Amino acid sequence: MKNILLSLAVCIVFSGCGRSDDRLMMVVGTYTDTGSEGLYSCSLDLRTGEIELLDSCRAVNPSYLVFSEDGSMIYAVNELESGDAGVCALRFDRRDGSFRAINGGATQGAAPCYISTNGKIAVTANYVGGSMSVLPLGVDGALEPLSQLFEGSAGGPDAERQESPHVHCAVFSPDGRHLYASDFSADRILVFDVSEDGCSVTSACSADVQADYGPRHIVFDASGRHAYVIGELSGLITVFDVSEEGALAVRQVVDADPYDGRGSSDIHLSPDGRYLYASNRLKGDGISIFSVDGESGELTVAGYCFTGAHPRHFNITPDGRWLLCACRDTDEVEVYAVSPEDGSLRATGRGIGLKRPVCVQFAR
Repeated sequence: MKNILLSLAVCIVFSGCGRSDDRLMMVVGTYTDTGSEGLYSCSLDLRTGEIELLDSCRAVNPSYLVFSEDGSMIYAVNELESGDAGVCALRFDRRDGSFRAINGGATQGAAPCYISTNGKIAVTANYVGGSMSVLPLGVDGALEPLSQLFEGSAGGPDAERQESPHVHCAVFSPDGRHLYASDFSADRILVFDVSEDGCSVTSACSADVQADYGPRHIVFDASGRHAYVIGELSGLITVFDVSEEGALAVRQVVDADPYDGRGSSDIHLSPDGRYLYASNRLKGDGISIFSVDGESGELTVAGYCFTGAHPRHFNITPDGRWLLCACRDTDEVEVYAVSPEDGSLRATGRGIGLKRPVCVQFAR
């Protein structure tokens, strides 16, 4: 348990349940190889974008975090390339920002880098392990031992970065009926059916993307009719139509990385669904901005905003006014104001300095 708790990385999580009209609770995690404590709770002023540090919790390398639906639990991957790789469950107090460890579990896959939950199971994408792990959740929210493990594949043309299987994310559809995982090294998206009780998944089908794509993160619009997949290697975004059965059909492919950095990372829609944002690293670090056609889901380029170094992950506050970006290599979570007129981003100069931030996530 000690090793698992010492394995959290950086993620900013906003607790919608822990907010007032003008304050929003946040939890920030960090890679801990340069002296960070691990987890930090903060309060974001929704009027000004200013961040106040509240509390901290010692942990090591959770590169992705997610809240339970009611905001009272945090589930965090332990991104280690050893047998200690796993998941942590922590109780979070939304009144004062304090943490209490509950338990942990092994993913049986190295370097888990993404986690999602439907309240019945927690699902991790294991990058080095090249697999997807399913861990049941108890009635108290605690993790139970791994129940399912699915393997990814290799076969992409990049001999260095696609040489072995890598699974990079696993996301539930908005209606909860399906689960989608990015099979990075095989240039495809794996589709799973979720059981009626939500406690298990079954492999259903897959959808190919272009060779040398390196699919990384996946996001759905609120209706669930369209899915957007960012390619880490290609810098492309593929817009998919989603059928009632969960199958994916390509509608559009657009370029999100004008600098060809082969390091595209995160992707999010604005809360009103009018704009889509995608982050790029390694060259021209920043965020591409697209307008979204409300009917077809297709994208039109709307702008670009440079950020600090290595914007691995970001997210937008529920009111749509602020975008917070975790810039790993400049040791800061940056705050950007979002224009309601055109979706453009304006650097505010506000933020919080923390060692090695790498993920931003909302509590539902």
